[in-house]
Amino acid sequence: MANLLSKFEDRIPIGPIKEAALHKQVPIHKHSIWYYMGGISLFFFLVQGVTGVLLLFHYQPGVETAHASVLRIMTNVDFGWLIRSIHSWAANLMVATIFIHMFSAYFMRAYRAPRDFTWYSGLALLGLTLTFGFTGYLLPWDDMAYFATKIGVDITADTPIVGKELAYILRGGEDLGGLTIQRFFAMHVVILPAIFSMLLGLHLLLVQIHGNKVPDSIEERKAYRKIPFFPNFLYADLFVWLIAFNVLSILAAVYPWPLGPEADTLAPAPKGIHPEWYYMAQFYVLKLISEPIAMAFFGLSGLLWAAVPIWDPTTASGRRARLATYVGIATLLGFIALTLIAYATLDAGP
Repeated sequence: MANLLSKFEDRIPIGPIKEAALHKQVPIHKHSIWYYMGGISLFFFLVQGVTGVLLLFHYQPGVETAHASVLRIMTNVDFGWLIRSIHSWAANLMVATIFIHMFSAYFMRAYRAPRDFTWYSGLALLGLTLTFGFTGYLLPWDDMAYFATKIGVDITADTPIVGKELAYILRGGEDLGGLTIQRFFAMHVVILPAIFSMLLGLHLLLVQIHGNKVPDSIEERKAYRKIPFFPNFLYADLFVWLIAFNVLSILAAVYPWPLGPEADTLAPAPKGIHPEWYYMAQFYVLKLISEPIAMAFFGLSGLLWAAVPIWDPTTASGRRARLATYVGIATLLGFIALTLIAYATLDAGP
């Protein structure tokens, strides 16, 4: 075995990687639990990859075949219903943990230099994850997926300058149909995974280079200790993965992901049509104000959020730091409140 490993290292030098793993230290303090969120997000992404490949063996994109193939997966394929349920639940849990990871990094001020590029790459990964959800939502071609996607693409058409062209490309024409499924399928299983994997590699590399951020209050008091990443923190991370896997398995088995009736493009939209939970806040805002104003608001808010390393840099005064904290709290509470209100008022509006 030693001789085999020696030959392997001669051909693929992994010495620097081993050295980095052995010397990397992880700070341990009362807020260290938030460090696990990135790893949990990675775990759910890996689950998505494995279950997605299994579903690919049976799924057939197309207006006539998409819904029927998903129904066959759930009824005729051994454990097909469980694989699809795990895939769907993992997608939602991945979005949730990435949101938690983003806000925890924000409140720890992990966006400040030299970690600003880590912040930017993380936001890009969040955007790709939301796009994963949007493209995958249509693929079963049931009524909820069809009409929710139709609303989403129509909203995209109201984006200034490029909206109409982008919506036309997504649809593959003027209306949702076979080309829409083909394009969403291609994005979901080829384009997005390729881009996501490369960006994820960059993000993980930056985390390894700059390490984990310690909250300022704890850093000032030196109220923390450090443990080796390998094997101490890695073992703890894998234990957390085991807990996440158990939670995912219970949710997928006890609450199987449903499949609605096949989409009828000529029928009116059924009552209560809505997007996934992570789009509900935006969905509610669009019901309150006109779409052009809402899209401008989303764009400016996203730009302000992404640019926090610029307006709250490492050398920022206490006033800027407090402002950043207030902005973070307002954003978090606003997102939660709007999402809950949107669900509460689903049957109240048109």
